[in-house]
Amino acid sequence: MPKMKSVSGAKKRFKVASSGRVKRNQSHRRHILTKKPTKRKRHLRSPAEVHEADVSLIKRMLPYS
Repeated sequence: MPKMKSVSGAKKRFKVASSGRVKRNQSHRRHILTKKPTKRKRHLRSPAEVHEADVSLIKRMLPYS
């Protein structure tokens, strides 16, 4: 039986924790950072959890995680 391929875009964007929940990085931290408050940039550093409606789609994209 052939191996299933992961979606390479999903590999780069999501991590599956050992508990099974899916983590993602937050957006809006790439450029135009001078006008954003330090507090907002600091909070954007920490990873967020993927919404429960999208978890099944992402787990299908990452079959071996």
